Amino acid sequence: MYTFLTSTYNKSSLAGLFANQTISTDSWLTILFSLVLAFGVGLFIYWIYRTNYHGVMYNNNFGLTLVLMTLITTPVVMCIRDSIQLSMGMVGALSIVRFRTAVKDPLDTAYMFWALTMGIILGAGQFFLAALMAIGIGGLIIVMGMLKFKSMNAYLLVVHYTPGIEGAINGALKGVKVSQVKSKTVSRNGAEMTIEVRVEKQDALLNRVLNVDGVQDATLVAYQPE
Repeated sequence: MYTFLTSTYNKSSLAGLFANQTISTDSWLTILFSLVLAFGVGLFIYWIYRTNYHGVMYNNNFGLTLVLMTLITTPVVMCIRDSIQLSMGMVGALSIVRFRTAVKDPLDTAYMFWALTMGIILGAGQFFLAALMAIGIGGLIIVMGMLKFKSMNAYLLVVHYTPGIEGAINGALKGVKVSQVKSKTVSRNGAEMTIEVRVEKQDALLNRVLNVDGVQDATLVAYQPE
């Protein structure tokens, strides 16, 4: 008898649990609209990241991660926005998460926070604010990228030469912003020196260095300072 009552109580509790979680048609439409909009905003962030990337090695997986972060954050916020208990539980669960992936470019961190913020705003149902933030931040990044593009790019100048002509090489670098000598190697076959430089006209710099007597070759490598 006790077992029967317990089984009946458990079944009714489960039925009541699922009954309380029934979602209306309007709610389904809102959820679907929010997810579609989150996917679109994530693609927009991905496009901004791809078109304004000025680093050395582009990582397409990071761009796709931005889309997924926006898309995943949206339903999470939709679940906890009306429940204080779920909100506190989610905060506690996220507090034990540790991300081990190293972010090489500090600007990538800003893109990650942008994707998370857009997911939170969309999950909270603030669609007008989401559109305003997406367009505003995207436009700001484009303007900043254009200003950054006009600045001199950083390169590593690798020179193989005969030892003893460092002064002549430094003379060829006049008018070029030289940050520092990164490395210098001397062997029986010659010497190698790596210098960090910022220059706009790469071909002119290479020609001046190659015209120095004793220089065997010179190479410019795109460089992203830490």
